[in-house]
Order: sequence, then C-alpha cells, then structure tokens
Amino acid sequence: MAIIYYARLDESWTRYQKYDFLKERKHVGHVEFQEIQPNQQHVWLTAGLHAEFATFLPMGTKEGKATRGETADVIFKIYSNGVKTNSDAYAYNHNQESLAIMAEGMVDNYMSQHDRWMRKGRPKDLENFLKIDEKILKWIRHTKRSLLSGKTVEFEAIKIRHSMYRPFCKQFYYFEDIFNEDTYHFPRIFPTLETEQENQVICVSAVGSNKSFHCLMVKIIPDLHLTGDSQCFPFYTYNEAGTGRRENITDGALQQFRERYGASGLTKWDIFYYIYALLHAPSYREKYAANLKRELPRIPFVANLATFEQFAKIGRRLAELHIHYEQQAEYPLERLENRTVPLNWRVEKMHLSADKQELIYNEFLTLQGIPAVALEYRLGNRSALEWLIEQYRFKVDPRSGIVNDPHRLDDEQYLVRLIGQVLTVSVETVRLVQEFGRFIVY
Repeated sequence: MAIIYYARLDESWTRYQKYDFLKERKHVGHVEFQEIQPNQQHVWLTAGLHAEFATFLPMGTKEGKATRGETADVIFKIYSNGVKTNSDAYAYNHNQESLAIMAEGMVDNYMSQHDRWMRKGRPKDLENFLKIDEKILKWIRHTKRSLLSGKTVEFEAIKIRHSMYRPFCKQFYYFEDIFNEDTYHFPRIFPTLETEQENQVICVSAVGSNKSFHCLMVKIIPDLHLTGDSQCFPFYTYNEAGTGRRENITDGALQQFRERYGASGLTKWDIFYYIYALLHAPSYREKYAANLKRELPRIPFVANLATFEQFAKIGRRLAELHIHYEQQAEYPLERLENRTVPLNWRVEKMHLSADKQELIYNEFLTLQGIPAVALEYRLGNRSALEWLIEQYRFKVDPRSGIVNDPHRLDDEQYLVRLIGQVLTVSVETVRLVQEFGRFIVY
C-alpha cells in the first residue's frame, strides 16, 4: 500500500518563494514531511476539517439534483450556478435602452450569418466562414453551437431582465439562451418577470473559492460571479412558461426539522430563513471554514426550537435587508459640495479616502462620515460599499467599444442614494450577525 507524505508551506507564498525554499534545503531529505491518511470522504489534506460536518444535512448534492431530491437525504432538490455569459459587455448594461439596441443588433447579426450559413450549405468550419464584427456580437462557443444546430432567434423586449451582476450591483441583462454560454437552471428559477415577485434564492460562494465563505440572497437572476462562481438555491422552481410552481425544499427535510423540534407547524420558509441566518453565523463560518472550501454547506440543527425560531427570525430580517436594499433608509452622510465646479451627479470612478471615512464621488461631491462598522460587512474580498465603488463606474469595453454608463438621466441622484442605503444594510447586517454571538451552532 502506498504511503503519502506531505510538507505544508505558507499558503500565501508564490511559486518562486517555494522554489527558493527547496533550493535552500538542497535535498528532499532536508524537508520536514508528515505522513497523511485520507478521511472517509477520500480527502488527503484534512487540516482544519471537522468530521461532524459530514453528519449535517447537505443543502444540495449531485445525487439530489439527479433525483430532484425525492430519494436523497438533502434539503434542496436542485441548485444552480448563476448565469454565465462569457460576453458580459454585450449581455449586461446599466442602461436598458442601450442594452435593447445592443440585443437587437446581436439578433440581426446572428440571423444574417445564419441565413448566409444556410445558403452556403451549412459549412462545419465556422472559424473560416463567419464574418465577425465584435462591435456587434461576440461569437462565444454556445452561439457557434447554436448556429451549427440551425437555431433561429427573434428579439423579444421581454427578455431584457434585471440581474444581480455583483453584490448590490444590479444591471439590465439579456436573458437569451443563444447569447449566453450557459443559463443553467435559471429558465426554471426566474422564467418570467412575475416569478421575481415571489421567488428568492440563496447564493453561496462555490467550492474551492479562494475567498472566505459568503452568501447573498437575491430575487432576480444572479450572475455566475456574483459571489465567486456562485451556487444558487431557490425556494421555488417553475416550468419555463412560469407556471407549475414547486417548492424546492424537500418534504424529507421538512419532516426532519419538524421531528427534531417537535413542531408540526414549522414551514419550509422557516427552514429557508434559518439556513440564511446560519450561513451568516460567525461560529459556523469560522469553525467550518476548511469544510466550506471543499464542499457545499451542510446544515446542522441548533439546540432547541427557541433557538431555531430566533435564527429564522434573524434570517428573515437579513433577507429583507439584502433583497430590498433599494427600499432601505439612507445612512446619514454629510454631503460636501465643491462650489467651484458646476453641480454634477455623474460618476466616472469613485474612490475612498485613505482612512476610508470619506467617499470621493466626483469632483463636485464628497460623502463624509462613513461608519467603520459598515466595512465589516464583507462579501469575499470586498465590503458591500467597495463592491459599489468597483461596479458603479463609467466603462468602455476595449474589445467592442460598448459603453456602460451607470448614470441615470431619469434619477440623477440614484447612486448617491444607493450608497446611503447600502451603508444602512451593511451596518444593520453587522448588528444582526453580532446577535449570533449568544448561540453555539453545534
């Protein structure tokens, strides 16, 4: 039987630092190795892993997806990546009219090439056949496959939808299969505008992410990179016409929670919000950080029904904050206006001051009094405010020349207002998360 030895170095080291380390040792015999054994899940590097994690209920499994959760010991029947465009500049825009014009141009260009392809006898060699103008359409793999399959497309304005592109950064999105690399299960999660009024989705950072575990609830289509190759767990699924609504939490999971707490009135929404709260709990995130890098979250039971209900209550409030962030009150910031320049609400690129207490919005406006606690609410490597700063800026795509301008002519102070609202969300989220300090997760 083979024996595996392992030497662990600082994970932040570059490969060149590791090369230097080996040069210093000069011989493999001068490296300190330890013998390692795999665990029951066949994982070799088990440092930081907690064995009891495997006993918790999985949020989702491949087996559960294959059987729609009917026979699997799992909480959610299906889960999905966020949508993957491989052509973000073409599929997303802050301006609805600009995106509609872009989408119509993509449809016209695709159908023009499709008709020419048909006339030329459906050649297989698209690389030499296509006349590509990347100012109009990026021919991603799925677009090419669609052409080779003979698919046609018409522009439909109803397919211009909202998407949560990055945390608290909403854009218009062209939800057309042919121009997306993969929409995964989202044609069955948010098939119509109407489903956005009732469905909710917990998005978690994917397995193997190099960012710390984080999650965000949304009620519109999320991008794949919303939270770092996000995996998304919806409350409802539908058929592609938007009818045939089904709850996505399994009856088996509901029964387990009811039996555990002796509560026949406990609902699937209670479980949904309990999970969202638990995924924010520092005691859960910190203890199981290594496990969460290797597999999707598993959900333990808290001590008793009263604690479960408290978690569900906090989770419901977190969901309200995160989903309806644009309806929250603005955090009171001081507006410092530069009277030597004309009044201007447009933004090119915002930035924080060195002490992170001020946000320089543009030459005309600086927002003062940013609370330090707000920056503690982080989604991966950035705070919610830093996500806004990164995403709400004037961009010109270097490949296509497409302009993406976050300024709203019909609501010029939208972004200033949004900054205050997201700060309120951040401060309140931190406060709610601090309440978990009273509870031991497992």
